[in-house]
Amino acid sequence: MTNASSRSTDATTTTSQRKNPSMCQHQPPCPTAESADREAALLIAHHPEQGWSLLCNGVLLFEDTGELLPNGEIIAPHRPLGTHQVMTAA
Repeated sequence: MTNASSRSTDATTTTSQRKNPSMCQHQPPCPTAESADREAALLIAHHPEQGWSLLCNGVLLFEDTGELLPNGEIIAPHRPLGTHQVMTAA
């Protein structure tokens, strides 16, 4: 009797960067995650109780206006300053 397994092994390659095919299936297509107007993409998932939304171009948009791009790049929050934080010249 042999104990050899008839199951084949799956050779999986690992990449350091996540592959993210375009989620945008509508016309005209939304701006890509690399474009300057990436925030104009349509929402796929919205979780205000957790403070984030997923756009159809793969961008995670946070309530504080920060962003996480599909390639892992972090965009710092860029909300406008309140009037009490703005200095004016005299």
